[in-house]
Amino acid sequence: MREIVRLKFHPLLCAVAVAATLALHAAAQAAPPATPAVPAAPIRIGMIDGLSGPFANAGEAVVRNISYAIDRINARGGVTLPDGKHPLQLSTFDNKLGVEDSLVQFRQLTDQRIPFLIEGNSSAVAAALIDAVNKHNQREPDNRVLFLNYSAVDPALTNEKCSFWHFRFDASADMRMQALTEAIKADAGTRRVYLIGQDYSFGRQVAKAAREQLAAKRPDIAIVGDELHPIGKIKDFAPYIAKMKSAGADAVITGNWGNDLTLLVKAARDAGFKAKFYTFYANSLGAPAAIGEAGVGTVRAVAEWHPNAGTGAADSPSDVFYQQFRKRYPQARDDYMYLRMQVMIEMLAKAIEKAKSADPKAVAYALEGAHYQSAFHDATMRAADHQLIQPLYLMQMQRADSGGIRFDNEGSGYGFRTERFIPAEQTVLPTSCKMQRPPR
Repeated sequence: MREIVRLKFHPLLCAVAVAATLALHAAAQAAPPATPAVPAAPIRIGMIDGLSGPFANAGEAVVRNISYAIDRINARGGVTLPDGKHPLQLSTFDNKLGVEDSLVQFRQLTDQRIPFLIEGNSSAVAAALIDAVNKHNQREPDNRVLFLNYSAVDPALTNEKCSFWHFRFDASADMRMQALTEAIKADAGTRRVYLIGQDYSFGRQVAKAAREQLAAKRPDIAIVGDELHPIGKIKDFAPYIAKMKSAGADAVITGNWGNDLTLLVKAARDAGFKAKFYTFYANSLGAPAAIGEAGVGTVRAVAEWHPNAGTGAADSPSDVFYQQFRKRYPQARDDYMYLRMQVMIEMLAKAIEKAKSADPKAVAYALEGAHYQSAFHDATMRAADHQLIQPLYLMQMQRADSGGIRFDNEGSGYGFRTERFIPAEQTVLPTSCKMQRPPR
C-alpha cells in the first residue's frame, strides 16, 4: 500500500506566516510607485521680435526657421552636457517691433531666467537690447543673458557698439553693400542711382554705405535721389516712384524689407518703372510675387545663401537641405528659408557642448572663433567683434520656367539664380570694435 503522509501545521508557525504575509502586502501597498525618469531640463531660447503689426509675417517666418533648426537638433537627442542630453526650447516675446516694447519683453525674459536671447528684425531694437543686456549682466551676474542676432545689420553693432554679450550671424549692411556695388561697378549701363530706405539707423547706414562705396568704385555715377521714409507707415509708394522716374534714375538701391519692400516694388511695377533694383531683400517674403515680370533680369538681391545655390544634382546637399525644409513647411506662403538662422542655432548648440555648460559667459567664449562647416556652407565667428564671416551670393531674379533656376519663391513662378559668388574672405571688412571681456 502506498503510504499516506499527513502534514501537520503548528498553530504558532501558521500565525507567524500569516502575519509576515500581511506585513509584506501592507508594505507593498504603502511603497510609492517606481518614479519615472525625469526628462532633462530644456535649454531655453527667448525670441524678442515683431509678431504683430505690419511686419508680423517677417516675425512668423523667423519662428518657423528657428523652430525648424531646434527640431533638427532635438531629433538628434538635443545638446549634450555632462549630466546628459538636454532639448532646446523656444519661447517668443512680441515686441511689436518697438524699442520700448522690446525692453519690457526683455525684463520678462530675464524674470524667466532664459539664458539666450535672439532678435534681428530691427537694428534700432538690437542696439537697445545690447545696452540692456550689458547693464543686466553687470547687475545680475548669476542671471546673465547672451544675445544672438540673426538679421540686425547696422555696422555699428559690431563696431562702436560691439559687446562681448552680442554675436551677429548675418552680414553687416556694409558687407552686403560691398557685394551690390561690385555688381554696379561692372554694369556700365548704370549711371543714375536713386537711394531710398527706411528712416532708422539701418536705413541711414545703407544710404551712407552706398554713397561712400559708389564714390570709390564708380565716381561717374550720379546719385539723383536720397530719401528716407517712415518705417512701416507708407501704404502707397507711388509718389516715391514718380520722383524716381522724374529724376531719370536707371537704378535703385534699397535696404527696405518686409511690407516696405513689397509695396515699393509693387508700386514700381504698377507705374511701369523699368529701373534696376539693387536690394538687400528682394528675395524675401512676398517680394518676388509683388515684383513679377518687371523684375526678371533687373532685380538683384544679396544673401548668405539662396535655394538655387546648389548644383541641381539629385544629391546636391544644398538642394536636399532646402527640400527638407519645404517638406516641413509645404504651404507656399511659408516658403522662405534663412540659412543663417540654421547656422546660428547649430553654432549655439556646439558652443554649449564645448563649454560643457549653458552659462552665457562660458558659451560666449566658446563661440569666439568658432567654425561652422556643412557640405555647402562655411562660416567663422570672428572673435574681434563677434561678426560671422561667411560667403555671400549676389542673385538675379528670373522666371521659374526659364531653365536657369530649379526653385521659385512662394509659388510665385519667379526665383533667383546666382550672378556672383563672393567667397568668405572677400566679404571681410575691418572693425573698430574695442571689446571689453569679463574674466574667464
